[in-house]
Amino acid sequence: MIRLIRNIGWLLSGRGVNAVLSLVYLALATRTLGFDGFGYFAIIVALGQTVTGLANFQTWQFVVRWGSGKDGPGEATGFAIALDMLSIALGLVLAAVLCWSAQFWLPLPLDLLPVAFGYCLVSLLAIRTTPTGLLRLRFEYGRATAAEAVQPIIRAIGAVLAVLFLPTVIGFILAWAAAEVAVAAALWFAAGRSQRIDLSKISLWRIPRDHPGAWKFVWSTNLTGSLNVGSKQVLILLVGAIGGEGFAGGFRVASQLGQALVSLAQTVSKAIYPELVHARENAHDMARRMANIALIGGALAVLVAVLFGRQGLVFIAGPEFSVVYWAMVILAIAGAIELVGASLESLLVSAGRAGTALAMRAVPTLLGLALLKAAMDWNGLKGAAFTVLGSSALAVIGFWVAVISLSQITITVKPKPEETSRP
Repeated sequence: MIRLIRNIGWLLSGRGVNAVLSLVYLALATRTLGFDGFGYFAIIVALGQTVTGLANFQTWQFVVRWGSGKDGPGEATGFAIALDMLSIALGLVLAAVLCWSAQFWLPLPLDLLPVAFGYCLVSLLAIRTTPTGLLRLRFEYGRATAAEAVQPIIRAIGAVLAVLFLPTVIGFILAWAAAEVAVAAALWFAAGRSQRIDLSKISLWRIPRDHPGAWKFVWSTNLTGSLNVGSKQVLILLVGAIGGEGFAGGFRVASQLGQALVSLAQTVSKAIYPELVHARENAHDMARRMANIALIGGALAVLVAVLFGRQGLVFIAGPEFSVVYWAMVILAIAGAIELVGASLESLLVSAGRAGTALAMRAVPTLLGLALLKAAMDWNGLKGAAFTVLGSSALAVIGFWVAVISLSQITITVKPKPEETSRP
């Protein structure tokens, strides 16, 4: 537990740097581009993150799961790199389809479509989940945090340069693209110093050969990651498609500020998953304690959003973005719920129940996306935020029920003390 708290501390320190600098580049982008211009920027970034999120496999989990054995992470890393290469190939096809079709369903000018495709390409080439997995396998959270801090630093510097020399959507997209490349290079460099990477072991068949059920785990975690993207980036695209670029930009700001807790939930999940894999006997107790801590933190964060959110929006993004205040509060509540559910979801995945976690995430997410238009027709951005809140609540309830079932199964199959003492 002490190591877990220390690892979370490293991750949160990185999130702290990211949070502070994100306020800087968010303020620069919103005030420079304005309501509609920031909407175009938000749509392009969402396209890039959608393509990467849908095509990308959660290879860091594979490295942690199969790289901790006596043979080391060589074959697990080779499998992860092979999947990364597959992700790039699949992602290019998806990017081409989305960017070509954007003219028919997204409020994006034609001259920005090549920019969107270029950003998608850079995002795919900057996939970095494998080196992240290598660092987490060795519990090198300090080194990983230092490498990941490159991204917000480059974004902030790039945003300043964009304001000074190219105060357009293209200028800010170039800054974001440079940050993606820089953080990927930093993580691969850090991982290479921590663990020798043997490229001769790149293979899609060795791990599945030695670990039956590997492909089921791969596709379950991939689909879970895709659904996480669907609940955020795809949602921004659909909000833009339904309400226009102004709605997309407003929802992006509300989401970035209100759902900062979702990023915190992902941080907790990434830190606790390796611990749960290595400490199976105490996994339930560890997850329960983390959920209790998360409940307190989430409640405090929602209180801060309610009391100071409107002033924060005006100070950071400008007066015209104050209209997204209630959407931001609703998304903050959704983030608090996700924070509580993060350790429960990780517990299911670490116990080999990735398919269960996928099902608990899939149904609420798809339901929320299906109801999005009706919700926006009812109450605009607040309606869109309510779909996120409902999806998060249903998913976490599902995780809780699944964990209770898992606990009962564990108790049932556990041998009685007197049976274990017999000769």
